[in-house]
Amino acid sequence: MLIVGMVGSQPKSASVYLAFLQRLGELGYQAGNTFAFEFIQAVKFEDYAPSFRELVRRNVSILVASGTEIALKSALAASDTLPIVITAIDYDPIALGYGKSLMRPGGNVTGISFQQIELTTKRLQVHKDAFPDLRAATVFWDRSSLDQWQVAQRAAPALGLRLFGSELRVQPYDYEQALAQTPSDYRDFLFAMTSPFLFNDRARLAEFALRHPMPSVFAFREWVDAGGLLSYGPSRQHRVQAAGAGMMLMGDHDEFAERSRSG
Repeated sequence: MLIVGMVGSQPKSASVYLAFLQRLGELGYQAGNTFAFEFIQAVKFEDYAPSFRELVRRNVSILVASGTEIALKSALAASDTLPIVITAIDYDPIALGYGKSLMRPGGNVTGISFQQIELTTKRLQVHKDAFPDLRAATVFWDRSSLDQWQVAQRAAPALGLRLFGSELRVQPYDYEQALAQTPSDYRDFLFAMTSPFLFNDRARLAEFALRHPMPSVFAFREWVDAGGLLSYGPSRQHRVQAAGAGMMLMGDHDEFAERSRSG
């Protein structure tokens, strides 16, 4: 039996994980018959490493590292032999050296990249197009979205923007404190990077932006569904479903079954 191990920042019942399991079913895997799903929720960044080690102890056949680079780092540290499927939501796996190319990554890693680094610049442009008089904005970012923040800093001058970055370090994030430490002339607009825990806070962030009020741009539609103003990016649910198909890129069903038996 194929045993899929995943660590994620949302509960197992989240729609994005249900979509992943649905896609496995469409590919012919039957829960409880031909595959099992071992899931551990990470409620903070420090949970990823021990959670992936626990999945390896459970003798999973394949690891799914979803979202953040920390997930992939932790999966690679937990096992250098198990196949690893990624959904690189918050980082560029090729630029960081985890694969040779998106088409042929090599090694034991394959999967999907959301290309957030490139999309960060586009979101700034969307913000500017929606508000032509925009001159300055607050940027919320955390350790998982550092690369996005650095790209935003480089792209902003060409758009006539000044950005003030507010790094969120302690969970749960205190957005009121972050805003209080932001210079007043940057408080009219909010640009939020994407990370597992910023995404989990989408309702809080949307309410925060409405209350102050601050027009806001986010990465995914789910933020707008929660009350945010604008989003620009791919469908998380569809990309995670594609990660299920990505498992097939690492071998056919018989190969996976053999890995499961030998693991």
